[in-house]
Amino acid sequence: MAKFLRESRIGKALSDKTVIYESHVRAFWNTARYEESDKMIHSVLRKKDEKGKDIDVEFKFGVGDLRRVLDLKDSDNDPTIMSEHLAKGLWCRMGFTSHINGKMTKSSFSKAYRYLMHCMVHSLSHRKGAYDEISDYIMNIITSLVLNRRYNISQEIFEYMKENSQAKGDRYIMYPRFIMMMINDQFKDLPKSNNDIMDLRNMSTETINRITKEDDERTKGMICKISNPEYVAPEDDKWRHENSDSDNENEKMSELKEKKTRWWVEKEKGKRKRTPKSSPAVSIPKNVEKGYSERGRPSEEPQQRLVDETVLEPSVVIEQGVGLLSQSFESYLKRNGEVAAQKNQESSTHAENVNATEPEGEVQDDSSEDDSEAT
Repeated sequence: MAKFLRESRIGKALSDKTVIYESHVRAFWNTARYEESDKMIHSVLRKKDEKGKDIDVEFKFGVGDLRRVLDLKDSDNDPTIMSEHLAKGLWCRMGFTSHINGKMTKSSFSKAYRYLMHCMVHSLSHRKGAYDEISDYIMNIITSLVLNRRYNISQEIFEYMKENSQAKGDRYIMYPRFIMMMINDQFKDLPKSNNDIMDLRNMSTETINRITKEDDERTKGMICKISNPEYVAPEDDKWRHENSDSDNENEKMSELKEKKTRWWVEKEKGKRKRTPKSSPAVSIPKNVEKGYSERGRPSEEPQQRLVDETVLEPSVVIEQGVGLLSQSFESYLKRNGEVAAQKNQESSTHAENVNATEPEGEVQDDSSEDDSEAT
């Protein structure tokens, strides 16, 4: 893994041992500003002239300067975004053990890949802390290196420098080694003192032992360009070739819920067709009887609808609802009227057969009660 990193296009950015002078780096960030006119970060540094007098000098650089000094071997035409589907597909292939929609952490990989993540986070990340978690753009850089894909690493680093230069208040001393490398490229005669050296922790045997001390749940072998310097990246958003004999990640990837971030874009899924082939679109006039447009005027333009889609205007629905209520009530009265008439007839017949001498008025009273109850 160490050999792969040294020979990669970020080899210089990872391993350059430039001595950092804190006062110069702080002076840069204290005065840094981004100019949209030339798309460069401008700053003011202090040096001594021939007579030993302090003078201010302008310092500026752009993406191209950063690319050249760090020797990142990318170009402005290279992409800066990647699909989460591709990045996480490769990470599953590298042995990622946690949930696919959770945080991507170093501890979720076997030792060799944990070492890779550690080097990338501490060398290229703009963060102040949380070094166990891998951010999306660091994932993209690792993916591009392992799969041998083109990627504009220079632009990503410059974007975070640009944001820091635009921040209000105190600026974070971001990328001190890269800033010092840029300063040394333009100024050879800045004052330097051993008391001004910024102490940075370098990778050591102790560091390697610390990040690899935990036993692996499963050791994952080297893949893609890590094991084969001549590796050719798969086409499209694939993280493996069809004839690859490594483990299959489809089951784990089936749970992925993609999200769009600054450096991620969802996998291209094609345009969704609203109208299925079995339900052709038909033209329905919008100005149905008593139907009006949203602006209160009768609408004459046809509207594309699905065959099985409701096309009634709200006014028609209300009118039909009132008619349905009226119709239901009338049916109820008619039906119960028929029942009452039938009961009336049965009561009259029964009264004549059982008690022919009973007064007619009482029969009528009983019938009236039956009618009232039925109603």
